[in-house]
Amino acid sequence: MTSPFTVVAGGLRVAVRLTPKASRDRIQGASAEADGSMVLKAQVTTVPEDGKANAALIKLLSKQWRVPKSDMDIIQGATDRRKVIMISGDGPELRRRLDEWMASNHD
Repeated sequence: MTSPFTVVAGGLRVAVRLTPKASRDRIQGASAEADGSMVLKAQVTTVPEDGKANAALIKLLSKQWRVPKSDMDIIQGATDRRKVIMISGDGPELRRRLDEWMASNHD
């Protein structure tokens, strides 16, 4: 199985599929898209206007992964359901931590 996490120079890229206006904020886990790529499915209660859902997503990921919000940027898909988030830092170490988080939280 491939992963929604990709180690790149300067950090880690995370492919996300965001569902706004959900019943609660949560990360559902990894899922295969129609094109075969893996994404991390996430839901936020916020509406997708003026970047509110994006801000809620960053806040949720920051809290769950204990990564400062200032280290995260949406680098693709700011106005799309499919997004790519760049987490600045030690890519291999971030990948290891997030793989462990996925294994313990989303079996």
